[in-house]
Amino acid sequence: MLKTLREAFAQKDLRRKILMTLGLMLLYCVGCFLPIPGIDPSVFSDAVSADVNKYGSSTFLSLLSSLTGGALSKGAWFAIGVSPYITSSIVVQLLSVAIPSLQRLSKQGSEGRKKIAIITRYVALVLALFQAIAIVFQIDIVKSETLLWNVPDFVVKILVVVSLIAGTMLTVWIGDKITEIGVANGMSMLVFVGILTSGVTAFTNSIVKIFTEGIDAIVTPIIFILLLVFIFAFIVMFDLAERRIPVTYAKQVKGNKMYGGQSTNIPIKLNATGVMPIIFATALVNFPQLIMQMLLSFNNTGVENAYVWYQTYMGTGTWINIVVTALLILGFSYFYATMMFNPEEVALQIQRNGGFILGYRPGKPTADYLKKVSHRITFFGAVFLMLVSMVPSLLFTNISVLDGDALTTAFTSIGMLVLVSVALEFDKSIQNQMLMKQYKGFLK
Repeated sequence: MLKTLREAFAQKDLRRKILMTLGLMLLYCVGCFLPIPGIDPSVFSDAVSADVNKYGSSTFLSLLSSLTGGALSKGAWFAIGVSPYITSSIVVQLLSVAIPSLQRLSKQGSEGRKKIAIITRYVALVLALFQAIAIVFQIDIVKSETLLWNVPDFVVKILVVVSLIAGTMLTVWIGDKITEIGVANGMSMLVFVGILTSGVTAFTNSIVKIFTEGIDAIVTPIIFILLLVFIFAFIVMFDLAERRIPVTYAKQVKGNKMYGGQSTNIPIKLNATGVMPIIFATALVNFPQLIMQMLLSFNNTGVENAYVWYQTYMGTGTWINIVVTALLILGFSYFYATMMFNPEEVALQIQRNGGFILGYRPGKPTADYLKKVSHRITFFGAVFLMLVSMVPSLLFTNISVLDGDALTTAFTSIGMLVLVSVALEFDKSIQNQMLMKQYKGFLK
């Protein structure tokens, strides 16, 4: 990757795109540190810390803060980040399979994609509204002493909700601009920088505490680093793994020219679904917990008892939570794989172009073979995702790092997969643009 960046900076156009990407990411980082006016930011920090410590495990607020580089704990404008947009994209993508009108839009080329993008932004706006209200319900907003006007508390809460929504939509705009004039996918890059910032901050705090606690405490962070490197190497190896199915095209004579007679392959990635099954499974398991957290603000004893029971038996790190999440990941992996890879459609395209897979007749036999291979690869991909999702719960939580809770929250299964996937996507995007530059130069 370093070699790719060095070669990219040697080209003026790519250097400008990379610098624009870094500039917009820097703007996002500034928004993650800029507090909302009129409130006391320490209240947000205390609420995120209490979210981890009160019931024994990290939950909604701490996870959201880790995905935004600690913006929520600072009471910043970009405290919600791009999470509503990501959720909106998933919802619209799923609905495009079930709703015929959205399905037609997805097949209308660039114009259809533009309309779907507009729908996704409106859905993200609604989700940001609900998420901002949920945060205000969970955090007891305190007015800042520097507030010039003595306004009622509900006005301050409305200000916080509006500020969080505005920050979210500005974040979406920054992500779109990175995609348009920068390098790689903007939303992915913003999530990447948020997770990386949380991890670096947590690890830096742990290193600083080592100097105050003594040199003996350095052993555990070293073990944590070694485990982290091993897990990243494991993720990279499986993320790049793919099964290539050879396809041969018969020779065809059209007019005075001969076509075909070549061999190619159909690459099926082991982890084609990415982090989506983990996101779906985690969201479904944590949804009852999120609802109960919102209801805790009403000081209802029954709700609090139910929340404590859920955290004890179904909370993050419990065996029931791990087993249920693993089974949901397996189910969502098969569901999402069927959306991304259609064996019947691929077999039909091969047959139309005069191709065949050696040993299988065109048509239904080829589709059945592709379906069997896809199901097998999906199973191993789901097992890989289940292993990755259980690593932080089984390994990192048992390591008594000085700032272990923060490190475990920062380096979650979703976070590690996103870091690896986005880094590989960024490298591949730069290589593709450099290759296109070479083609343009060759044509000239």
